Formats: sequence, structure tokens, C-alpha cells
Amino acid sequence: MKSSRYAFIYTIGCQMNVYDSEKLASILNSCGFEKTDDMDKADVVVCNTCSIRHKAEEKAYSFLGRFSRIKKTKPHLITVMAGCVAQQEGEKAFERVPHLDIVLGTQAFSRFNRHIQAIQSGSSRIVDIEDSPAIYESLPDSSTFEENKVSKFVTIMQGCENFCTYCVVPYVRGKERSRKPDHIIEEITLLAGSGVKEVTLLGQNVNSYGKKEGEISFPELLKKINQIDGLYRIRFATSHPKDLSMDLMHAIRDLEKVCNHLHLPVQSGSDRILKKMNRGYTRQQYLDKISELKRQCPDISLSTDIIVGFPSETIEDFNDTLDLVRAVEFDSIFAFAYSNRSSAPAAKFSAQLDEKEKLDRLNLLLQLQEAYTEKKNKEQIAKTLEVLIEGRSNKKHDGYEFFEKNMEQMTGRSESNKIVHFPSSRFKIGDMVRIRIENAYPHSLWGHPELN
Repeated sequence: MKSSRYAFIYTIGCQMNVYDSEKLASILNSCGFEKTDDMDKADVVVCNTCSIRHKAEEKAYSFLGRFSRIKKTKPHLITVMAGCVAQQEGEKAFERVPHLDIVLGTQAFSRFNRHIQAIQSGSSRIVDIEDSPAIYESLPDSSTFEENKVSKFVTIMQGCENFCTYCVVPYVRGKERSRKPDHIIEEITLLAGSGVKEVTLLGQNVNSYGKKEGEISFPELLKKINQIDGLYRIRFATSHPKDLSMDLMHAIRDLEKVCNHLHLPVQSGSDRILKKMNRGYTRQQYLDKISELKRQCPDISLSTDIIVGFPSETIEDFNDTLDLVRAVEFDSIFAFAYSNRSSAPAAKFSAQLDEKEKLDRLNLLLQLQEAYTEKKNKEQIAKTLEVLIEGRSNKKHDGYEFFEKNMEQMTGRSESNKIVHFPSSRFKIGDMVRIRIENAYPHSLWGHPELN
């Protein structure tokens, strides 16, 4: 009887990396490796990397570095660096991780199984960072799913050609390429058939889906996905403000499965900084689109990305960002202190800010946003929200303890992406439940299921 072989995959970074890791797991499964959560049990270890920030890159090297000692006692162990850092570093990765076997770039997934077989046959130090004209396609492998998974990511496009000056994505993910709509529909149909209730469509700029290929637009793709039986909700990320169209606003408004939530990264509220970032829009153009979006979809929930401390950012520039946050009143933000990436143009810009100044500004921004997040949450009190149950929750949330005797605690998300906790003795993961909100906290809501 053939002994089992196991693969451990460590994912760093964005949602797209989570999706890519599932593809890597599927490829390894086809090579005879079963996915494991026990790193010590693994015969193949893959670190799927992210190079957006320096900390993520160092995390990847730190993780892979620990296998130097292990490989001495387990020489058959195959170590793989995949993803953006692999694409960026190529051969140089071996300088820091000499025991590494495979460096697998972002566009080399279709050749991964061949490289695994070559290592097993005695080859060493394989580097594959070659470009590919098409996105690697494979159907979902349910054997790699987490148990009771109700929400999944689906990449619809890869690459980017916006060349924001702080970003390495165009250099590590390549040119913009969209998947065939039929392939996307087939994948999501299979996911829905396996019990997945919600999908999040991923791309560096989903708004520009299909523009180069000329088949269908992103709003047209949403209409097709909206018709898939068994699917409850559709989310997507990330949208670029310059490409936010009226058609997309109408899709959010009119398609019942498209969630009433939009993540629209602004990055800065200063026109001078936006120009240095090469974002392609002004502060006023962003605010005008937000205003129209709120007119078309009055109850829409909004989130954004903001970078503070970009090279040469003055206190006036930073105050412009704070003023924009006050004007929009986002439901949530993802805020970051600017981090130099060597392959991004901004790394060479003059007037780099010191770390203390960047962190001081970041804390001020987060403090301001916290008040708006809590305000938005409190506005949900006494409302009834439809919640898709994602799992069981702990008794303590946001520092507050909840407990009802003989009641299991469940958690899920509303259409507007609010985390909702509630007691339940009769609902299960994957159910859609109407919850009347009774309490609001800094990062979540609490309520009870409505009685039929």
C-alpha cells in the first residue's frame, strides 16, 4: 500500500494569495500530496509570498529559513517559495535560503507539477519566473476546501497596468489579463453546487475586467454571476476610483445578489500626493463619484485604503486626508504607513518621512476613523439585518462578553459587511438568518434572530 505524502502551504498577504494557495494545493493534490495543517508532517512546504510591504517579505524569508535544520534530518523535504517575492527575487532567493528547492513566480503555476516531479527525480534549484500570456485555469478541488466553508475567493483577472508609484504589483504580477467569462461562471457554479453561498471576485482592478479582451464588461459579468442558482451573495475587490462607472453603480443597486458594499481605495486626500502616486484622479473627482454612488445606492457601506507618510507628504497634505475621511464617513478603512519597496518608483523619491512621523499620523487617522466606524455600527441598532452564518464565535467580542445559557454563539456578516454575533440553538453554518440588532460595538454588532 502506497504511503501518504503531505503538503503544507503557508500563505502571506492578500486575498488573491489565499485563492492562489488553493490552486497550489489542488496542483499538489494531483501530484499525490494531501494537504495538512501539521508542518512537521509535510513532505512539501510551500510559502506563498507577498511583497506589498517589507514586513511581509521578511516574514516569508523567516518562515523558509527555519527549514535549513529540518532538511538535514528530512532530506526528501521539498521547499518552495511561490508568489510575488519569488517573482521579484528569482535566483537571489537562494542567497538567503540556500536550502530552497523551487522558486515559483506568479505566472508559473501551470508548470508547478512538472517542477515537483523534477525535484523528486534529483533536480535541484529550479527557478521559474517566466511570463505567461494567460491565467492558469483549473476547476475547484473540493478536497482542498476547509470544512463548512460558505465563502470563497475567485480571481477574475490578474496583473495591473496603472503603475501607482508606491506599488510593485505591475512588476510582480505582470500585465493586466482577464479570465474568460465562461471559465469564471463554470467555477462559481461548481462552488455553489458544493455549498458555497458567497463569492468575492478578485483582481488588482476589477473595474477594468474585460476591457483589453473586449468580450464582456465587469457589470455584465456580475449580471451573469447573479443568475447562478444556489449563490446568495457576490462581493468584489478591488475597485479603482478612476474606472468606477455608472454601469457598475447600477449593478450594485439593481442586482439582488451583489452586496451593497464597495471597497474603493482613495490612498490620499491630497491632490499633490495623488499626483505623485500616479493615481489618475483628483480629490474632487473621488468625492464626486462617492456622492453619485450614495445617490444611486443610499444605504451603501463604504471602505477604503489609505497610505500615510508618502514621500514629501506635508502636514497640510495629511490634513487633506483627514478632511476627506470626515467628508465621506467610511464604514471602515485599511490604513498603512508608507513602506518603501525597492522596485517601486517612490523608493527613489526625495523627502522620505521618518518612521515616527508616519506612525504618529497613522494613529491620528485610525483614531478619527474609529469614531465613524462606531457611529455607523450604532446606526444599525433596532434594524433587522440578513446575516450569512460563517461559523461559531467565542463568548467574548470586541472586549465584551456575551453568553446566553444553553445557546451556541454564532457569527456571520451582513450584506454591508458588518460582523454580527448572535445566540442560536437551531441555525447552522451557511444559513441566511434575519437578526435584529440590539447592541453595537467598535468592530461588531450583537443581536437576536427574529422569530418566525
